[in-house]
Amino acid sequence: MTKISFVIPCYRSEKTITSVVDEIKATVSSSQEYDYEIILVNDSSPDNVYSVIKDLAESDTKIKAIDLSKNFGQHSAILTGYRYVTGDIIICLDDDGQTPASEMFLLINKLYEGYDVVFAKYADKKHSLGRNLGSKVNDLMTRALLDKPKDLSIMSYFCCRRFIVEEMIRYNNPYPYVSGLLLRSTNKITNVNITHRERENGSSGYTLSKLLSLWINGFTSFSVKPLRIATFCGVFFALIGFLFGTYTIINKLFINPAAPIGYSSVMAVLSFLGGMILMMMGLIGEYIGRIYISINNSPQAVIRQTINIGETNNDKQ
Repeated sequence: MTKISFVIPCYRSEKTITSVVDEIKATVSSSQEYDYEIILVNDSSPDNVYSVIKDLAESDTKIKAIDLSKNFGQHSAILTGYRYVTGDIIICLDDDGQTPASEMFLLINKLYEGYDVVFAKYADKKHSLGRNLGSKVNDLMTRALLDKPKDLSIMSYFCCRRFIVEEMIRYNNPYPYVSGLLLRSTNKITNVNITHRERENGSSGYTLSKLLSLWINGFTSFSVKPLRIATFCGVFFALIGFLFGTYTIINKLFINPAAPIGYSSVMAVLSFLGGMILMMMGLIGEYIGRIYISINNSPQAVIRQTINIGETNNDKQ
């Protein structure tokens, strides 16, 4: 019997996570071909969600609860859950009910067509305007820096094969980026159309600062293209400066000796180039800082407590 492992990072979802779990159980129970487990990871949510998932785990051994000691972010929470999966197929979905577990077999059936990863694709996304804008920026970033195919949509609702997860959890450094790990593990990735629901309760946990942090994680952890862009920008502006300087000298000596030397234009050029230099230095500093944190063995996540994890757990501490 094929086993499905569901991994759900939980944050501000005490009012929705129970219905998500119930929908998973009802959907899997409709088929006799699958067993399942549900791994719920509390990313140090400020609400009462851990008490809810603790009760769920204590009432059903197929449900596993993990409590992180602080907020490490959604992607760290996902990888933490991945380290405890035992299924053949792994499905990741949201805790707010917007990603319908009832349509999971659309993803799984597509996986059987020979793909390693299948992402949901939404014809009509029900996110807020700001979240949709952030998703578009993230899409452009992954295309430009991580070589994501143009026609591939990357969403938080996806399924993959076990060997993909085993490759992903080899990444032990801080600042994980799930999309980057998936894209570097296989090129057999596709989409399937899934319904996207309206949010029933609360709001997205992704603020602008968290989205910016996620993008920085993506291009500093899994691509050196920003550094190459910095190099090309330096060469380009150096060439522009050389040509402009040559033109100024020729114009002053041979064409128009009376031409004034413009203080304002010089200051504008210096300010622009100075800003570019500082930006590129900041980019290099970001890489160096992350290298420094990584070699200091900064944890990807720290687990305070687990329930139903087996011999490795700290049940009901």
